[in-house]
Amino acid sequence: MTRNNSSSLTGEIRFTAGAQNDKRLESPPIETPAPANKLGSKGGSYDRDIALAEVAKEKKLSYVKAWEKSEKTKADNKAEKHISSIAAWENTKKAALEAELKKIEEQLEKKKAKYGEIMKNKIALVHKEAEEKRAVIEAKRGEEVLKVEEMAAKYRATGTTPKKTIGCF
Repeated sequence: MTRNNSSSLTGEIRFTAGAQNDKRLESPPIETPAPANKLGSKGGSYDRDIALAEVAKEKKLSYVKAWEKSEKTKADNKAEKHISSIAAWENTKKAALEAELKKIEEQLEKKKAKYGEIMKNKIALVHKEAEEKRAVIEAKRGEEVLKVEEMAAKYRATGTTPKKTIGCF
């Protein structure tokens, strides 16, 4: 972080670019008290006061940094918890819908089999009726052929010709 002396005196908060190009909030520096007798001292208590102020400042900054890290971790954990609960909800809903789909497919298969059986029965019934009609026609044909043969035998026996002739004669 870089400091600007003019901004530290006015108490401004400035954004500066760090080594990783992330923006960080820079707080104004804590002003250290100036010693009363600056001229006569060789710097002993003044240096100690400055060092203590620096230590206090670093302590506060480390507390802020630890608090920031803790809060970020809490936020990350909370977000992860919500994301995992959403994923579990999604999986539950998907499983329920897939089970419902499978159930509907099974019902459709049962209906298909049922209607297939009904159609086969109808086809068999139509075939049976057709066979019965064929049998009736065959029986009528047999009766007519028998009747024609009897009439032909009668005409042969009597020597007469039929009244209805085939169109050729």
